[in-house]
Amino acid sequence: MEQLVKLPVRPAADSRNIIQGENYRITMLTEGLVRLEYSEDGIFEDRATQTVINRDFPAVDYQVKETPEELEILTWRFRLTYDKKEFNPRGLRIHVTGNTGSGNDVWHYGDPVHDLKGTARTLDTIDGACELGSGLVSRDGFTVLDDSASLILTEEGWVSPRKKGIKDIYFWGYGLDFLECLKDFYYLCGKTPMLPRYALGNWWSRYYEYTEESYLELMHRFDEEGIPFTVAVIDMDWHLVNIDPKYGTGWTGYTWNKEFFPDPKRFMDHLHERGMRVTLNVHPADGIRAHEEMYEAMARELGKDISREEPVSFEITNPAFLSAYFKYAHHPNEEKGVDFWWLDWQQGGITKMEGLDPLWMLNHFHFLDSARNGKRPMTFSRYAGPGSHRYPIGFSGDTVVTWESLRFQPYFTSTASNIGYGWWSHDIGGHMNGFKDDEMAGRWFQLGVFSPINRLHSTKNEFNGKEPWRYKQEIRSMMDEFLRLRHKLLPYLYTMNYRAHAQDIPLILPMYYKNARAQEAYQVPNEFYFGSQLIAAPITSPRLPSLNMAKEKVWLPEGVYVDFFRGVIYEGGRMMDMYRDIDTLPVFAEAGSIIPMTEEIDANSAAGNPASFILKAYAGADGSFTMYEDDNETCDYEKGICVTTRFDLQWENEQSFTIYPARGELSLIPAQRAYTIELYGCTESEVDCCLAGAAMEVQTSYDRSRNCLRIELPAVSVTEEISVSFRKKLTLAENNVEKLIYDFLDQAEIAFDIKTRIYKLVCSGRAPYIIIGELQCMGLSEDLVKCITEILTAK
Repeated sequence: MEQLVKLPVRPAADSRNIIQGENYRITMLTEGLVRLEYSEDGIFEDRATQTVINRDFPAVDYQVKETPEELEILTWRFRLTYDKKEFNPRGLRIHVTGNTGSGNDVWHYGDPVHDLKGTARTLDTIDGACELGSGLVSRDGFTVLDDSASLILTEEGWVSPRKKGIKDIYFWGYGLDFLECLKDFYYLCGKTPMLPRYALGNWWSRYYEYTEESYLELMHRFDEEGIPFTVAVIDMDWHLVNIDPKYGTGWTGYTWNKEFFPDPKRFMDHLHERGMRVTLNVHPADGIRAHEEMYEAMARELGKDISREEPVSFEITNPAFLSAYFKYAHHPNEEKGVDFWWLDWQQGGITKMEGLDPLWMLNHFHFLDSARNGKRPMTFSRYAGPGSHRYPIGFSGDTVVTWESLRFQPYFTSTASNIGYGWWSHDIGGHMNGFKDDEMAGRWFQLGVFSPINRLHSTKNEFNGKEPWRYKQEIRSMMDEFLRLRHKLLPYLYTMNYRAHAQDIPLILPMYYKNARAQEAYQVPNEFYFGSQLIAAPITSPRLPSLNMAKEKVWLPEGVYVDFFRGVIYEGGRMMDMYRDIDTLPVFAEAGSIIPMTEEIDANSAAGNPASFILKAYAGADGSFTMYEDDNETCDYEKGICVTTRFDLQWENEQSFTIYPARGELSLIPAQRAYTIELYGCTESEVDCCLAGAAMEVQTSYDRSRNCLRIELPAVSVTEEISVSFRKKLTLAENNVEKLIYDFLDQAEIAFDIKTRIYKLVCSGRAPYIIIGELQCMGLSEDLVKCITEILTAK
């Protein structure tokens, strides 16, 4: 390449943090993170590696005690002792002393580490669970990241093998301070970049022989159904597949199939006019063969014998090939309309450079190349090891369509955050094999909405499409509503996108991140925090016969929580089985939460910043939320060019809800905005509303079935402050227990007399514990009793 695009790196450590001997070097990066190097020739590596790019942490507060035989280093987090010899279990020991939760808080060099796992390269062909790699956090309080085999990033921006025989290890001794550990990992290995806004909407993807006409017809049908999509994925049949066998297979290709797509630019222009972005699937492994349109120009530049149709082999270790690869195979298609590439590389991990994984190189250079012309860079590819969070988005591979695969994905997604990988995209609905099960597909759609990326996908099988109208009516209706919900959540999701970059907190976190000392937090692998305001526990098993309810084990930490879908109030601090019909899953907002949403959900609207919002707020505690917005497309967010709008709920004292003036680059948002405040979990009250101190007319209503006070505000200038106060002091509402149980019994397929007995008992006015005791003596199924119990004891 004439000039490589380079990743910004800061690999030199502060000299004040370095303790060095003849053959060892110890670098104190933080009070909990230490780099341990050993080299027989006493030469150490100061350049960036594939994994580690920034070592310029500020000076660390530590103490050193040294004798001729031993070195001791102390911080408030750990005590390290080292005999100054080649690393061995007897001579290198670290005792973690800060905020630990286990008696097993001592690490000797070479000890196995019992961490909480990270993620895996792919879920290809997985039916259920798979082995996961190591993560950064552990209940023992320490983990280890071995960077000894990582390649070096040269000053020229290329890669080179490391010297053999060295040891280069990062020890993480953060105790149970999991978020602090993760924050320092992002500093060491690079921040997660922001995604463009369109990536957070729904993606339509299918391995199928679409034509320009059939694809646009399908998009028109989605419009008619009111189902929004922001990303159009065109799988491999966009290019020539049925080629002359003398050139090999058609798996790799860069030449459009003009029989299917006569005018590729026209096709992509149509999709862009709809507000959608376009990605094409590529398998680069076979390089460029003589049947490709760009073959002659590329072969000539690389010195291939065109007369003999000498192929341009995929050689990622050759800078000249890499330059031509982008110049001839990718950039022309981007000029026609391709917004980003789906790098479906899966043909092994061997290159001519020892230790170099071609997947890592593809991710690295595609990401850097995609940033030219000021565009916000993005890739879509498989995970290539620690540090891959710098190149979102992750493609998790071709899973088998079974309940077992669905059941594994919530855990797989949240646990990936333990290695900083926050933007997984799964084949929602499953990819191949398996069987058709409408309920399973519907539950997978629900998981997709509460996933980092919501990409529907399936293999080339006429019976395996994910169009909602191909399912039973109750499932279809639910699928439609959840796909709309994903777009309604975009203001919240985009703010969490910024949080992931600015505050180093992934969208999805396991429950133990905020509850590290609670045993229950480790017992709900499929439950997770979905951003700062929500907890989700996706349903991953079929409904129970006769009850028409699916069951999921859920743990709510201490506090008051409100069901996102039903408005039911729950007292936290307990584990319980929860039961949900096909239209809902357990999703909760803690008291004081505020979630900005919008009804502007078509693709064109989703690409910009809305003019109207629904602010879902949850009674019971003070709360605040600052919504983030920018241009959604460029890297100007790195310069702080954005808009923030703060919303405050005051509950404890002078009860009010305040929308503060927008701050920042106001040209990025509409000059006026309309808000509807929905306050859940509260009693009814009339309200007073002020705009910049002057009274303003608003419309209010109260929904008793969902304990929701709704306040509709007219469109006003974004530079004005809006304050809503309540004429009557609000309190937490009481759940409408009798109605909730009646609705459940009404749909349950059990004996009428049993329904009557249960409902009469519920309406008796007796204490819940007495009702539950009588239910237990009626010979009812355990799940029927527990379903009633959940409602009776929610609050």
